[in-house]
Amino acid sequence: MAKPSQLSIEERLSLVLESLRPDVSIADLCRKHGISQTTFYKWRDRFLEGGKQALLNNGQAKGSEADKARIEELERVIGQQSVEIRVLKKNLHLR
Repeated sequence: MAKPSQLSIEERLSLVLESLRPDVSIADLCRKHGISQTTFYKWRDRFLEGGKQALLNNGQAKGSEADKARIEELERVIGQQSVEIRVLKKNLHLR
């Protein structure tokens, strides 16, 4: 069997989903696929926290270009609002 780090996202997802069946033993599942229970539980916890995307790159999922563009736009708006707030406070002498 392949090393745990060599398993694809789909294979990891399949293992996590298979473990949800009531007739499946985690120990047997891990033994069958050649992974440690510790590794399995890390995958399971990541999946429960963030779904399939969290299994990608050991929990460090990459955002899409659209997400990155949206974040940049929001950061720009926040910066602009911060400047406006400072100007308003200065004009009202609130400091």
